[in-house]
Parts: sequence; C-alpha cells; structure tokens
Amino acid sequence: MTEKCGVVGVSLDGRDAARPLYYALYALQHRGQESAGIVTHDGFQQHSHVEMGLVGDAFGEDDLDALNGSAGIGHVRYPTAGSVDSSCAQPFSVSFKSGSLGLSHNGNLVNADEIRDELAAAGHAFTSDGDTEVIAHDLARNLLEEDLVRAVKRTMGRIHGSYSLTITHDDTVLGVRDPQGNRPLCIGELEDGYILASESAAIDTLDGDLVRDVRPGELVVLQEDGDGFDSYQLVEQENTAHCFFEHVYFARPDSVIDDTLVYEARRNLGRKLWSESGVETDVVMPVPDSGRAFASGYADAASETTPDGEPRAADDNGVEFAEGLMKNRYVGRTFIMPTQDERERAVRLKLNPIKSTIEGKTVTVIDDSIVRGTTSTQLVQLLKDCGAEEVHVRIGAPAIVAPCYMGIDMATREELIASDKSTAEIRDEIDADSLAYLSTDAVADVLEKDRLDLCLGCVTGEYPYDIEGEETDRDVSRPDVGGTQLPADD
Repeated sequence: MTEKCGVVGVSLDGRDAARPLYYALYALQHRGQESAGIVTHDGFQQHSHVEMGLVGDAFGEDDLDALNGSAGIGHVRYPTAGSVDSSCAQPFSVSFKSGSLGLSHNGNLVNADEIRDELAAAGHAFTSDGDTEVIAHDLARNLLEEDLVRAVKRTMGRIHGSYSLTITHDDTVLGVRDPQGNRPLCIGELEDGYILASESAAIDTLDGDLVRDVRPGELVVLQEDGDGFDSYQLVEQENTAHCFFEHVYFARPDSVIDDTLVYEARRNLGRKLWSESGVETDVVMPVPDSGRAFASGYADAASETTPDGEPRAADDNGVEFAEGLMKNRYVGRTFIMPTQDERERAVRLKLNPIKSTIEGKTVTVIDDSIVRGTTSTQLVQLLKDCGAEEVHVRIGAPAIVAPCYMGIDMATREELIASDKSTAEIRDEIDADSLAYLSTDAVADVLEKDRLDLCLGCVTGEYPYDIEGEETDRDVSRPDVGGTQLPADD
C-alpha cells in the first residue's frame, strides 16, 4: 500500500519560504513519489513550480530562487483520485476576482463528482479530474461572497470525505482538517515563523518544535510574518475517524501523530501481537523496514513472558530478535509491478536472506500487513529455501478485507486475499506453519482510542463516511450539495 500525499505550509518573518518548504517535502517524501510542488506568495503575486517525480528531481536551484515570498505551501503526491500526470499534480493554483489560491490536499473526497457537476453547470471550467481542484473552485466561489473563515466553513459543509489541507489565499497560509480527523496535520513553531505539516518529522527537519495537532474540524490561520496563528473550530463531531494505518505503516516512525510517537505505537502493537498470538521459535525477524518496530516490541514481550502469559524463568531469554532479511533499497514496491511474474521476481530482488540466522532454525517473521499475498508467499518460500525448519507469520495489524476510499492506494476486494479467505486458508496459501493477525481491539487499546474514533473500514468493511454501496459504522450522511447556507447567526 502507498500513502496518498503529504502537505506542508509555512509563514515566516521576512525569509523566503521556498527552501524550508523544499526541505519539509523531503521529510515527507515517503507519503508520495509521483509529483512534488511548491506555491509561494510575495505579497504581490503568486509563484508556482510543480513537476512530476521526486522532490530532488522536481526542483533545481533556479526553481527555488524563482519562488519568492515568505508564505507558501508544498505537496508530494501519490495519485489516488485523478490521473497520473501533471494536470493533477499539486499544489493546485487558481486566480480569481478576490485574489489567488493555492491548495494542497491529503485525502480523498467521497462526493467530489457531485460538487464538480454543480460547479461545472454554474460555469466553472476544470482542467483535471482530481478532487483537489473541486475544493479549490468551491472555496474560490465562496470567497466571492464571504470572508475567509466563513468561506472555509461553507466549503467544509459541502465536501464529504477525508482531507487535510494547506492553503494559500494570497500571502495568508491556512490549514484545515476534516471534521473526523482522518488524515494527520500538525502545527510547529520555527525560529522565525510557523509551519503546518502532515507529520512532525517535517517540523524536526527545520529544527522546529511541535506545538500540537490540528484538531478535527479546525481551521488554523498562520499570521503574516510568522507572528503566530489563529484557531477557528468550525465543525465539531462526537467521534473522530483517525486512520489507524498511519501508525501501522504510513507515517515515519519518528513522527508524532495525534499525540502518539509512531515508533512506540508500533513497538506496543508488537507487544500486543505476542500476548495475543505469540509462538516459541528460535528467532523473530522483521520484514524490513516496516516490520522492524513490531518485531522489536514482540521480542521484548517474549523475553518477559511465555506465550501463555507466564513470567519467564531467569535463565530463559525468550525468542531472539534477529535481522534475517536484508533490503535492497533500490527496488520499488513489489505489489505495484504489473504482472504476477514481475512481482514474484521483485521479492527476490528486494530481500536477501542471511543464511546463518535462518538455516536449521524455527522462525517467526513479522510484517505490517498482507495485501494480495504474493509477497508473503514468496517470503515464506525464500526462508524455507534458506533452510528454515518452520516459518510462522505474524502481522502487526488486522486483516485487510476491504478497500480504502479515503486516499490510500489499496487493492480492490477481488485482489485482497483476506476479503474472501479465512486466516487458515491464507496460511495454507502462503505455505506458513502458522499465521496470526493483530485484533482490532488491540489496535484501539494501544492507540488509546475508542474503536468509533478510528477509521477501521479496510479491516471491518464498515466506514466512517457515507460511501455508496458500503456499510457505515456510525450515523453519517453526505451533505446536500445543492447549496449549503450558513445559519443567519453564524
């Protein structure tokens, strides 16, 4: 699976924003590798540079020098809604009678087509098939009639789905998080200003301090010249819908997401995995890199108790943690390769076993997920070919049984191995000696959230948004896009 996008915005005291935005995008590169872009404003006009490719390929010295202004936003994209071409690359820019807008979007709208049709009928011309342009046009229309805060609130009342946004309105930088907080967004303080970013790792890269998360349904307006920020709680809902997979896989381990350090969350998920389905083997090893923190926590818990939960004897060290698989970092993601044969070959290219760690031993291998099952099948075979006597597979998340509609590039139901197979059937298909997933209750417990405050759609088939043809896990419905009006006293 691949994360959709990463967004960032800065407002600084007299210093050009382009290079801080560039460095922050590097820190968020894991969230999108298809395109990168920056929009700045110098108080008089908007400047934009957006290119396909990685951050380092998209910008040269001359490009950054041309992006004048101390306020700006940036974006890295992995396409989930819209084409894989420059027309959907972000930030999306639009100029209109009331000024200029730049908009970066992380997430996915459920009702983008409905709003697009309405706006197109009203004369709006669209240049892409992405949902980000829909948000930009809707906000631009509302800004013709309302002040900034009321215009944002009106747009929030019309769009339905997952979104964390960084926006420039002329030289003002805004951050908006959807009312259920599905996608992460945080605020940081720099020496000479403030930053909004998808992950706190971007703030760390700029030697800043994390202030807090943007709250679900909150609008944050960075003050000009980096003096501070203003907060407007525009929408409040009883429950949130934080994406639990941010902690399992997508976010960097050194990021803090919704007050939780991702690395520690993964270690604690690994500890839960041992308590729920631990198995005595000679070694436990991660699938690099995403399985490493899970395996570390699993091994720590195994050193303290037996699989039955009994304390270990003083001379019993439990299951040994070992690095048994080395990753070739110059091979891309295996599951996006177009043919089955290529995906199988790519596993061999990507992971090389350390024979001395594996040969003649019983092995537990820990990964973050099983999607199609291709990689897991090849991995088990690889370990057995290397001489493992037994291969037990443990997964640091629940089984993925349904697609994600909130902006994660995930397989369809027909391609998801767990959508129509039991754990025992998957175990047999990947030829493991045993297989176990983490429970959804364990995830909620580790993240210290009620299950209704998490988006668990991909592992339960019930979603926190009104998606056509799907079940919901709460009372939710799409807004009527025929014209959302603010109350008279609002």
